[in-house]
Amino acid sequence: MGYLWLEAALPLGIIAGFLCVMGNAQYYIHKAAHGRPKHIGHDMWDVAMDRRDKKLIDQSLSSS
Repeated sequence: MGYLWLEAALPLGIIAGFLCVMGNAQYYIHKAAHGRPKHIGHDMWDVAMDRRDKKLIDQSLSSS
């Protein structure tokens, strides 16, 4: 009776391990495809500001 918890802990450990493996796989695949880690919470506003910043930097470099 003392090892009854192990009967439930083993499948939970396997599930948790596979979740960690899949999360890391997504991270490394995204990093390999895009060259940088994915930004968490990067919404349309942040994308628009990135485009604006890139445009301003390109304009300042081309004018000088």
